[in-house]
Amino acid sequence: MTETEIDVIIPVYKPGEELRLLLQRLMCQTLKPSRILLVNTEEEFFDKQCTEGIDNVDVIHISKQSFNHGGTRHMAAMELSGEFILFMTQDAMPYDDTLLEELHRPFSEERVCAAYARQLPRPECSVLEQYTRSFNYGEQSRIKAAEDMQELGIKTFFCSNVCAMYRRSEYEALGGFERKTIFNEDMIFAGRLVQNGKAIAYCAEAKVIHSHNYSSLQQFHRNFDLGVSQAEHPEIFSGVRSEGEGIRMVKQTAAWLIKTGKPYLLPKLAAQSGAKYLGYRMGKQYKKLPDRVVKWCTMSPSYWE
Repeated sequence: MTETEIDVIIPVYKPGEELRLLLQRLMCQTLKPSRILLVNTEEEFFDKQCTEGIDNVDVIHISKQSFNHGGTRHMAAMELSGEFILFMTQDAMPYDDTLLEELHRPFSEERVCAAYARQLPRPECSVLEQYTRSFNYGEQSRIKAAEDMQELGIKTFFCSNVCAMYRRSEYEALGGFERKTIFNEDMIFAGRLVQNGKAIAYCAEAKVIHSHNYSSLQQFHRNFDLGVSQAEHPEIFSGVRSEGEGIRMVKQTAAWLIKTGKPYLLPKLAAQSGAKYLGYRMGKQYKKLPDRVVKWCTMSPSYWE
Protein backbone atom coordinates (compact mmCIF):
# COMPACT_ATOMS: atom_id res chain seq x y z
CA MET A 1 0.00 0.00 0.00
CA THR A 2 1.31 3.43 -0.90
CA GLU A 3 0.42 6.70 0.78
CA THR A 4 -1.43 7.79 -2.35
CA GLU A 5 -3.85 4.85 -2.37
CA ILE A 6 -7.24 6.59 -2.47
CA ASP A 7 -10.63 4.86 -2.48
CA VAL A 8 -13.67 6.80 -3.68
CA ILE A 9 -17.17 6.18 -2.30
CA ILE A 10 -20.26 7.63 -4.00
CA PRO A 11 -23.83 6.95 -2.83
CA VAL A 12 -26.10 7.02 -5.90
CA TYR A 13 -29.82 6.97 -6.63
CA LYS A 14 -31.29 6.70 -10.14
CA PRO A 15 -27.91 7.53 -11.75
CA GLY A 16 -27.69 8.69 -15.35
CA GLU A 17 -25.26 10.26 -17.79
CA GLU A 18 -23.98 12.72 -15.19
CA LEU A 19 -22.59 9.84 -13.10
CA ARG A 20 -20.83 8.37 -16.11
CA LEU A 21 -19.17 11.73 -16.77
CA LEU A 22 -18.16 11.96 -13.10
CA LEU A 23 -16.55 8.52 -13.22
CA GLN A 24 -14.71 9.38 -16.43
CA ARG A 25 -13.33 12.56 -14.88
CA LEU A 26 -12.20 10.67 -11.79
CA MET A 27 -10.27 8.20 -13.92
CA CYS A 28 -8.54 11.09 -15.74
CA GLN A 29 -7.14 12.62 -12.55
CA THR A 30 -3.42 13.27 -12.17
CA LEU A 31 -3.66 11.21 -8.97
CA LYS A 32 -5.95 8.34 -9.87
CA PRO A 33 -8.27 6.57 -7.40
CA SER A 34 -7.39 2.97 -6.53
CA ARG A 35 -11.03 1.87 -6.39
CA ILE A 36 -14.41 3.51 -6.82
CA LEU A 37 -17.34 2.04 -4.90
CA LEU A 38 -20.88 3.06 -5.79
CA VAL A 39 -23.54 2.42 -3.16
CA ASN A 40 -26.76 2.33 -5.15
CA THR A 41 -30.18 2.72 -3.56
CA GLU A 42 -32.77 0.52 -5.35
CA GLU A 43 -31.17 -1.86 -7.85
CA GLU A 44 -33.96 -1.60 -10.42
CA PHE A 45 -33.12 2.08 -11.00
CA PHE A 46 -29.43 1.49 -11.70
CA ASP A 47 -28.37 2.08 -15.31
CA LYS A 48 -25.46 -0.30 -15.95
CA GLN A 49 -24.31 1.84 -18.87
CA CYS A 50 -23.03 4.36 -16.30
CA THR A 51 -20.08 2.11 -15.48
CA GLU A 52 -19.43 0.28 -18.78
CA GLY A 53 -15.80 0.49 -19.87
CA ILE A 54 -14.65 2.25 -16.68
CA ASP A 55 -12.04 0.38 -14.64
CA ASN A 56 -11.93 -0.17 -10.88
CA VAL A 57 -15.64 0.53 -10.29
CA ASP A 58 -17.70 -1.74 -8.02
CA VAL A 59 -21.37 -1.43 -7.13
CA ILE A 60 -23.23 -2.37 -3.95
CA HIS A 61 -27.03 -2.32 -4.06
CA ILE A 62 -29.08 -1.48 -0.97
CA SER A 63 -32.76 -0.81 -0.32
CA LYS A 64 -34.11 2.70 0.11
CA GLN A 65 -35.17 1.83 3.66
CA SER A 66 -31.64 0.87 4.68
CA PHE A 67 -29.98 4.08 3.44
CA ASN A 68 -28.61 6.38 6.11
CA HIS A 69 -26.25 9.30 5.54
CA GLY A 70 -23.71 8.10 8.08
CA GLY A 71 -24.29 4.34 8.29
CA THR A 72 -24.31 3.74 4.54
CA ARG A 73 -21.07 5.63 4.00
CA HIS A 74 -19.42 3.83 6.92
CA MET A 75 -20.51 0.44 5.59
CA ALA A 76 -18.92 1.29 2.24
CA ALA A 77 -15.70 2.48 3.89
CA MET A 78 -15.36 -0.87 5.66
CA GLU A 79 -15.51 -2.64 2.27
CA LEU A 80 -12.29 -0.93 1.17
CA SER A 81 -8.73 -0.69 2.48
CA GLY A 82 -7.05 2.36 0.93
CA GLU A 83 -5.11 4.70 3.20
CA PHE A 84 -7.38 7.57 2.18
CA ILE A 85 -11.13 7.62 1.62
CA LEU A 86 -12.76 10.17 -0.64
CA PHE A 87 -16.51 10.62 -0.27
CA MET A 88 -18.42 12.34 -3.05
CA THR A 89 -22.03 12.80 -4.13
CA GLN A 90 -23.25 11.87 -7.59
CA ASP A 91 -24.04 15.50 -8.45
CA ALA A 92 -20.54 16.84 -7.70
CA MET A 93 -18.38 17.19 -10.82
CA PRO A 94 -14.57 17.60 -10.70
CA TYR A 95 -13.67 21.01 -12.11
CA ASP A 96 -10.34 19.81 -13.48
CA ASP A 97 -7.94 16.87 -13.38
CA THR A 98 -6.12 17.85 -10.16
CA LEU A 99 -9.00 17.38 -7.68
CA LEU A 100 -7.58 14.30 -5.93
CA GLU A 101 -4.01 15.61 -6.03
CA GLU A 102 -5.01 18.91 -4.38
CA LEU A 103 -7.21 17.21 -1.78
CA HIS A 104 -4.41 14.84 -0.88
CA ARG A 105 -1.76 17.56 -0.58
CA PRO A 106 -2.63 18.84 2.95
CA PHE A 107 -2.26 15.34 4.44
CA SER A 108 1.50 15.85 4.31
CA GLU A 109 0.87 17.62 7.63
CA GLU A 110 0.37 14.80 10.12
CA ARG A 111 -2.41 16.42 12.15
CA VAL A 112 -4.62 16.92 9.06
CA CYS A 113 -7.08 14.03 8.95
CA ALA A 114 -9.83 15.47 6.73
CA ALA A 115 -9.83 17.75 3.68
CA TYR A 116 -12.76 19.09 1.69
CA ALA A 117 -13.07 20.75 -1.69
CA ARG A 118 -14.27 24.12 -2.86
CA GLN A 119 -17.76 24.03 -4.41
CA LEU A 120 -18.35 26.18 -7.48
CA PRO A 121 -21.89 27.00 -8.66
CA ARG A 122 -23.42 25.43 -11.75
CA PRO A 123 -24.09 27.75 -14.71
CA GLU A 124 -27.85 27.66 -14.03
CA CYS A 125 -27.38 28.47 -10.35
CA SER A 126 -29.46 31.34 -8.92
CA VAL A 127 -27.79 34.64 -8.05
CA LEU A 128 -28.32 34.16 -4.30
CA GLU A 129 -26.93 30.64 -4.37
CA GLN A 130 -23.89 31.85 -6.31
CA TYR A 131 -23.04 34.26 -3.52
CA THR A 132 -23.73 31.64 -0.84
CA ARG A 133 -21.22 29.33 -2.53
CA SER A 134 -18.59 32.06 -2.61
CA PHE A 135 -19.24 32.85 1.07
CA ASN A 136 -18.98 29.25 2.28
CA TYR A 137 -16.26 28.23 -0.16
CA GLY A 138 -13.86 31.12 -0.59
CA GLU A 139 -10.67 31.46 -2.60
CA GLN A 140 -8.28 30.97 0.34
CA SER A 141 -7.33 27.54 1.64
CA ARG A 142 -7.14 27.10 5.39
CA ILE A 143 -6.31 24.48 8.01
CA LYS A 144 -8.72 24.52 10.95
CA ALA A 145 -8.12 23.14 14.43
CA ALA A 146 -9.15 23.64 18.06
CA GLU A 147 -7.21 26.91 18.37
CA ASP A 148 -9.51 28.44 15.73
CA MET A 149 -12.71 27.87 17.72
CA GLN A 150 -12.75 31.37 19.19
CA GLU A 151 -12.49 32.95 15.75
CA LEU A 152 -14.53 30.57 13.61
CA GLY A 153 -17.05 29.07 16.02
CA ILE A 154 -18.99 26.20 14.46
CA LYS A 155 -17.32 26.81 11.10
CA THR A 156 -14.24 25.17 12.61
CA PHE A 157 -16.12 21.88 12.18
CA PHE A 158 -17.35 22.62 8.68
CA CYS A 159 -16.64 19.81 6.24
CA SER A 160 -18.74 18.55 3.34
CA ASN A 161 -19.06 15.00 2.05
CA VAL A 162 -20.10 16.45 -1.29
CA CYS A 163 -16.35 16.06 -1.77
CA ALA A 164 -14.19 15.27 1.28
CA MET A 165 -11.16 13.05 1.88
CA TYR A 166 -10.28 11.37 5.18
CA ARG A 167 -7.19 9.66 6.55
CA ARG A 168 -8.39 6.08 7.09
CA SER A 169 -6.33 5.37 10.19
CA GLU A 170 -7.92 8.26 12.10
CA TYR A 171 -11.35 7.60 10.60
CA GLU A 172 -11.26 4.09 12.04
CA ALA A 173 -9.64 5.17 15.32
CA LEU A 174 -12.57 7.51 16.03
CA GLY A 175 -15.19 4.98 15.00
CA GLY A 176 -16.12 6.52 11.65
CA PHE A 177 -19.38 8.28 10.87
CA GLU A 178 -22.43 8.05 13.08
CA ARG A 179 -24.35 4.97 12.01
CA LYS A 180 -27.75 6.66 12.28
CA THR A 181 -27.94 10.37 11.64
CA ILE A 182 -30.46 12.50 9.81
CA PHE A 183 -27.54 14.05 7.95
CA ASN A 184 -24.51 16.21 8.82
CA GLU A 185 -22.39 13.12 9.43
CA ASP A 186 -19.40 14.98 7.99
CA MET A 187 -19.50 17.84 10.53
CA ILE A 188 -20.19 15.50 13.45
CA PHE A 189 -17.08 13.49 12.59
CA ALA A 190 -15.05 16.64 11.88
CA GLY A 191 -16.03 17.90 15.32
CA ARG A 192 -14.62 14.73 16.86
CA LEU A 193 -11.41 15.18 14.93
CA VAL A 194 -10.97 18.70 16.28
CA GLN A 195 -11.81 17.60 19.82
CA ASN A 196 -9.09 14.96 19.53
CA GLY A 197 -6.41 17.43 18.53
CA LYS A 198 -6.59 16.85 14.77
CA ALA A 199 -7.12 19.36 11.96
CA ILE A 200 -9.37 19.81 8.92
CA ALA A 201 -8.14 21.33 5.67
CA TYR A 202 -10.27 23.45 3.38
CA CYS A 203 -8.67 23.12 -0.08
CA ALA A 204 -9.68 25.98 -2.34
CA GLU A 205 -7.47 24.56 -5.10
CA ALA A 206 -9.51 21.33 -5.13
CA LYS A 207 -12.71 22.25 -6.95
CA VAL A 208 -16.00 20.57 -7.77
CA ILE A 209 -19.03 21.99 -9.54
CA HIS A 210 -22.00 21.60 -7.22
CA SER A 211 -24.97 23.75 -6.23
CA HIS A 212 -28.73 23.64 -5.67
CA ASN A 213 -31.55 26.07 -6.33
CA TYR A 214 -33.55 25.35 -3.18
CA SER A 215 -36.86 27.10 -2.60
CA SER A 216 -37.56 28.78 0.74
CA LEU A 217 -39.57 25.74 1.83
CA GLN A 218 -36.75 23.38 0.90
CA GLN A 219 -34.34 25.60 2.83
CA PHE A 220 -36.67 25.32 5.83
CA HIS A 221 -36.71 21.50 5.64
CA ARG A 222 -32.94 21.26 5.20
CA ASN A 223 -32.19 23.57 8.10
CA PHE A 224 -34.69 21.78 10.30
CA ASP A 225 -32.67 18.59 9.79
CA LEU A 226 -29.47 20.54 10.45
CA GLY A 227 -30.90 21.72 13.77
CA VAL A 228 -31.96 18.16 14.64
CA SER A 229 -28.46 16.82 13.93
CA GLN A 230 -26.92 19.40 16.25
CA ALA A 231 -29.50 18.80 18.98
CA GLU A 232 -28.79 15.06 18.84
CA HIS A 233 -25.06 15.64 19.35
CA PRO A 234 -24.57 18.12 22.17
CA GLU A 235 -21.18 16.54 22.85
CA ILE A 236 -20.04 18.18 19.60
CA PHE A 237 -22.16 21.31 19.17
CA SER A 238 -23.19 22.41 22.65
CA GLY A 239 -21.61 25.71 23.61
CA VAL A 240 -20.17 26.30 20.12
CA ARG A 241 -21.03 29.68 18.58
CA SER A 242 -23.17 28.99 15.50
CA GLU A 243 -25.86 31.51 14.59
CA GLY A 244 -23.48 34.47 14.19
CA GLU A 245 -22.06 33.00 10.98
CA GLY A 246 -25.52 32.88 9.42
CA ILE A 247 -26.24 36.48 10.36
CA ARG A 248 -22.91 37.56 8.89
CA MET A 249 -23.73 35.80 5.61
CA VAL A 250 -27.14 37.50 5.37
CA LYS A 251 -25.61 40.94 5.98
CA GLN A 252 -22.85 40.42 3.45
CA THR A 253 -25.27 39.03 0.87
CA ALA A 254 -27.59 42.02 1.29
CA ALA A 255 -24.68 44.44 0.90
CA TRP A 256 -23.50 42.57 -2.21
CA LEU A 257 -26.97 42.69 -3.79
CA ILE A 258 -27.15 46.45 -3.27
CA LYS A 259 -23.60 47.00 -4.52
CA THR A 260 -24.19 44.96 -7.70
CA GLY A 261 -27.50 46.62 -8.57
CA LYS A 262 -29.77 43.76 -7.52
CA PRO A 263 -31.76 45.21 -4.57
CA TYR A 264 -34.92 43.65 -6.05
CA LEU A 265 -33.61 40.32 -4.70
CA LEU A 266 -33.62 41.54 -1.08
CA PRO A 267 -37.18 40.28 -0.41
CA LYS A 268 -36.18 36.84 -1.69
CA LEU A 269 -33.08 36.93 0.53
CA ALA A 270 -35.26 37.86 3.52
CA ALA A 271 -37.71 35.02 2.78
CA GLN A 272 -34.98 32.40 2.35
CA SER A 273 -33.02 33.59 5.39
CA GLY A 274 -36.17 33.59 7.53
CA ALA A 275 -37.02 30.06 6.37
CA LYS A 276 -33.51 28.84 7.17
CA TYR A 277 -33.52 30.38 10.65
CA LEU A 278 -37.02 29.17 11.51
CA GLY A 279 -36.21 25.65 10.33
CA TYR A 280 -32.96 25.59 12.26
CA ARG A 281 -34.53 26.83 15.52
CA MET A 282 -37.41 24.36 15.25
CA GLY A 283 -34.97 21.55 14.53
CA LYS A 284 -32.97 22.41 17.65
CA GLN A 285 -36.22 22.12 19.64
CA TYR A 286 -37.62 19.08 17.82
CA LYS A 287 -38.15 17.09 21.04
CA LYS A 288 -40.83 19.58 22.07
CA LEU A 289 -42.77 19.20 18.80
CA PRO A 290 -45.57 16.69 18.05
CA ASP A 291 -44.55 13.80 15.80
CA ARG A 292 -46.78 14.96 12.96
CA VAL A 293 -45.13 18.40 13.02
CA VAL A 294 -41.64 16.88 13.00
CA LYS A 295 -42.50 14.70 9.99
CA TRP A 296 -43.81 17.72 8.12
CA CYS A 297 -40.75 19.82 8.93
CA THR A 298 -38.12 17.27 8.02
CA MET A 299 -36.49 16.62 4.67
CA SER A 300 -36.11 12.95 5.69
CA PRO A 301 -39.44 11.50 6.96
CA SER A 302 -38.08 7.92 6.78
CA TYR A 303 -35.57 8.81 9.51
CA TRP A 304 -38.43 9.10 12.01
CA GLU A 305 -40.03 5.73 11.26
